[in-house]
Amino acid sequence: MVTGEPMRLDNQQLSKPGPDNPGFGIYLHWPFCKAKCPYCDFNSHVRHQPVDQQRFASAMIAELGLYASRIKGAGRSAPVTSIFFGGGTPSLMQPAIVGQLLDAVADLWTVAPDAEITLEANPTSVEAEHFRGYASAGVNRVSLGVQSLYDDQLRFLGRMHSADEAKVAIELAQKHFDRMSFDLIYARPHQTPKAWARELDEAIALAADHLSLYQLTIEQDTPFFALYRNGKFELPDEDTSVALYEMTHERLEMHGMPAYEISNHARPGYESRHNLTYWRYGDYVGVGAGAHGRLQLANGRLATSNERHPESWLKRVEQQGTGAIEEEILTLEEQSDEFLIMGLRVKEGIDLDRYEKLAGRQLDAGRIDGLVGEGLLVREGNRIHATRKGFLVLNALVADLASE
Repeated sequence: MVTGEPMRLDNQQLSKPGPDNPGFGIYLHWPFCKAKCPYCDFNSHVRHQPVDQQRFASAMIAELGLYASRIKGAGRSAPVTSIFFGGGTPSLMQPAIVGQLLDAVADLWTVAPDAEITLEANPTSVEAEHFRGYASAGVNRVSLGVQSLYDDQLRFLGRMHSADEAKVAIELAQKHFDRMSFDLIYARPHQTPKAWARELDEAIALAADHLSLYQLTIEQDTPFFALYRNGKFELPDEDTSVALYEMTHERLEMHGMPAYEISNHARPGYESRHNLTYWRYGDYVGVGAGAHGRLQLANGRLATSNERHPESWLKRVEQQGTGAIEEEILTLEEQSDEFLIMGLRVKEGIDLDRYEKLAGRQLDAGRIDGLVGEGLLVREGNRIHATRKGFLVLNALVADLASE
């Protein structure tokens, strides 16, 4: 897609897309990891033999071609505004493979001149060495899975890097890419607001423009689920978790990185354009094992879901041309529910007219007024958005709004 100089991001241009212009994204899932983290329930897999990267890339390119032809056949065309390599651990991919995939996207679609191209990476030294190659291939934003800045906490979380390696990776990322983000996990066992404030301040000092901050959750079918159930560790109680959440938002806002989504903070103009496409209920193609997609075609909005097991997905693509195990045209009710769930995650909220167009009905005005009165929602003209208090009970808030 790009050789030599990487595509440059103009943050003034990137700030132009808005709630009514969600953009069009491409998601590419690389499902392999060096090790499975004990808290992770993502579609990631460990292989003890080398992965045939070229074979997997060829299958992803085949899926991209299939979706491009379906979109073209529906008479729809839109420039690609974001490309996201997720995982798993995409930074295990060779830079040349990343370049091939970006070339394929550029051959199949028009790519916006200011397209955001993100690659998730782990901050181990071997993967950090690839940064120069990724930048030359066209990647202009990285998202680092740091998770903690303390070695004892990294060991607890099952991470393979040290705090020092993470800091070196952050420095390298800032050197090679226009934009970068990193993730931290908080509400860890015995964590106090004071300890988290200290770690947050260090993170803010390191961060360039974006931080993703997630409370530790215990997911079924993970090693942490069994350990937690058997009393091997405890999480902070509800009051402490709320205090950690409130302090996180207050501290980041004070430092010019307000929350634009429940768990994501950015300096203005540096929000994740790709994730905003999801939250604004835009269209996106998803390829690779376990990937999902949403596309507006001639006969309605198509939801796609791929086979999760990598080798099974690969065989399906090679034999049938697609790794999808499920495709369905969403009903208006399903679309409006998804729009509500996704849209209320972001600070900007949702447009009530767009909801009515999707659902074929209006949201109950009395119910909205009641939630505004409880301090859970704000209404500004024809838009509603959740307050910080509303974010804490978002699932219940959405269920209340969606009920007839």
